[in-house]
This record gives sequence, structure tokens and C-alpha cells, in this order.
Amino acid sequence: MSNAIANVSKLIQDNDIKFVLLKFTDIKGKEHGVSLPVSLVANDLEDLFEEGKMFDGSSVEGWKAINKADMLLMPIAETAVVDPFARIPTLSIRCSIYDPNTMQSYDRDPRSIATRAENYLKSTGIADSVMFGPEPEFFLFDDVRFSTEMNNVSYRIDDVEAAWNTNRKFEEGNKAYRPLKKGGYCAVAPIDTAHDIRSEMCLLMEEMGLVIEAHHHEVATAGQNEIATRFNSLTLKADETQIYKYIVQNVAVEHGKTACFMPKPFAGDNGSGMHCNMSLSKDGKNVFMGDKYAGLSETALYYIGGIIKHAKALNAFTNPTTNSYKRLVPGFEAPVLLAYSASNRSASIRIPAVTSPKATRVEARFPDPMANPYLCFAALLMAGLDGVINKIHPGDAMDKNLYDLPPEELKDIQRLPRL
Repeated sequence: MSNAIANVSKLIQDNDIKFVLLKFTDIKGKEHGVSLPVSLVANDLEDLFEEGKMFDGSSVEGWKAINKADMLLMPIAETAVVDPFARIPTLSIRCSIYDPNTMQSYDRDPRSIATRAENYLKSTGIADSVMFGPEPEFFLFDDVRFSTEMNNVSYRIDDVEAAWNTNRKFEEGNKAYRPLKKGGYCAVAPIDTAHDIRSEMCLLMEEMGLVIEAHHHEVATAGQNEIATRFNSLTLKADETQIYKYIVQNVAVEHGKTACFMPKPFAGDNGSGMHCNMSLSKDGKNVFMGDKYAGLSETALYYIGGIIKHAKALNAFTNPTTNSYKRLVPGFEAPVLLAYSASNRSASIRIPAVTSPKATRVEARFPDPMANPYLCFAALLMAGLDGVINKIHPGDAMDKNLYDLPPEELKDIQRLPRL
């Protein structure tokens, strides 16, 4: 028995686990799961990890046809973690998807795609590993309603923090403490009503293996938040992003809130992005560290060039919804132009300021939290590697406020897609 499987056995015993929840992610980034009673698997754990669990692939959108529906969940022992929300003790294990006829990973399984991207990176010799540090933002709403009927299309959201509630009558009185438009960044109580909710989320994330760096209220009114977690390798960080969303959504429900990862749930204020920080390393050295612009290496510049070249194709993975493009408009700290710059938050690619060259990285600012993290991260890596392999230079950096460029300068700069 491997150490990882032995650890699963120990988790089951130490936590009196009753069910094992096998989780997987579909093309859209939605999580699915099937729960097995421990009495069925505890005595044959090795068989579970070697033989997997059959399921109906035709019921997962974008996968198998009904006449070829059988697919296999292959649990990954290293991902086992106790589910903090299950009333009945449950162990959650993430899975890859296999074709039972070939016993090979399924080519549409997002997690397998992420793993293949990492393996391709190693095969190029450019680097041994890629690190991702995504920054998913989210709203916490008190009320969410929508309708898409034959005779009616509408939506309505509300939150006690919302600026539009300044004149609203509440039973307990209107205390007037709320962030106005663009006034919420790093707000504190009583304006920030979600501090303890975020703290609870952070503690649960730590229980499930994430490393927390900070949490704070974000810029927008109506309850925009961010929890910063430490970077990790591509596939593992995608796993952690799914855990992040799972915890945010479930803690929100426990507090009578709805967590919303839509990029632009309402107009007139900042939307929610998922800025993706990236760096490559080889033999323990940061490959992006150098003596070029903003302390970058030539490899890093080529990596940026690849992302800029392929940005409009990348948007299918990094910004997968119609709502995504309502966020990518000027004036709300969201990028609109395909340019790069140091510390410039109006650029689509930013080079963050660092206190140590070892922390050198590039940040793609256009992705949003509706993206499937496995596909988003893999696509960004492959675009960047194409830039390195084919020496695609991104051109000169743009250190101006890109929202204020005159028409004669704008005409030569490509922009991200828009509605």
C-alpha cells in the first residue's frame, strides 16, 4: 500500500468517516460528485484507487454520447481531505476521468488536460515547473432573483452593503454604514459586514490545505470580497481554486448569503476578476528573473508575447461567459487593451512590484472567476510557452494610463474582445 493510500486509510479511521465523496470537474468548471459508503471501500482501498468507479459520462454536458456513456472515476489519493460541511463524516477525494476501454485519461477531462500541460512544459526543457497564483474575487449577496420566462426576462440582486440602499427602510433601522461606488477597498467594520465570514472561510481553507496570505473587502459596493492564497503548481492550484469556491459558496449559505463569482453582476462599479500570477522555475531558479524591462528575463518577455498573441483565443477559456465581457470595459480596473506594463493595473499583462527578484512574475489581468481553473491555467501556460519557443516579443511596454490614450495611439494597440 502506497503512503498516500495509507494516509487515506488513516483519515478514515481518525475521523470516523462514513462516506467517501469522489469529486470531478466538467468542462464548464462545475464540480460533480458521487458518494460511496466506507463499508464498501474501506477493506479494499487499493482496489478503489486501481480500478476506480464507473459513472454515466453522457449525463455530463460536453462529454460522452448516450450510446458510449461508460466512464471511469480514478481517485487521486493525495487529494483526500475531510469535507468540513458534511453533517455525516465524509472524505472528499478528487478524481481524474478515464476511458474504461483504453484505461487512458479522457481527453476532455479538465484535470487531465492541466496535468498534460505541466508534462509538456517539462518536455520542452524551458522549465521544470510553473507556479500559478490566481486571485478570485466574489460578491456576497443577501438576495438573488432572476427570471427567464417566455414573457419575462429579469434579475434582481440586493445586499445590506449596497450603495443603492442608502434610503431604504429596514426593520432594525438603516445604520447608513456601507461602501459607496468604488469605495469599498480594504474597508473595515462597520462598513465591512463580512470580515468574520471571510475569516471563517480562511480557517476552513487552511483545514483543507490552502495557505492563506490575506483577506479583505474589495473595491465595489454590495459586498465584494477577496481572499488571497499562496501560489502552487498548475494542477494543484486548480484543485485549490475549486476548494476555494466550494468553501466560499458553502460558508455563504450558512450565513444566509449567496456567493457570486460572476464577473459583472451589476453595472456601474468594479467587477470581479481572477488575476493570474505566473512564474516558471528550473533547477530551483525563477526563469522569469532577469535584467530586461521591470527585472524580467528574455524568457519572461517572450512568455508575455505568447499570451498577448493568443489572447483572443485564450478568452474562450479565461473569460467563458457573455457576462465576462461586461467586465472588460474602461474605468473599472479591468483591462481592455492587449499591452503589458510594470505595476500598471490598466494593462492586460502587469509585472507586479516585488521586494525580492526571486518573486518575479507576470500577471494576466483579464481572466475572471467563471473560468474553469484547469483549462484557464493550462491555456495560459501553453500560450506563454508558444511565445518562448517561437521567440514572440511583446514589443514595447505601455507605462501610461491606457484608459486615457488619445485615438492616434489607440489605433495601433489591439484590444480584448467586447460585446
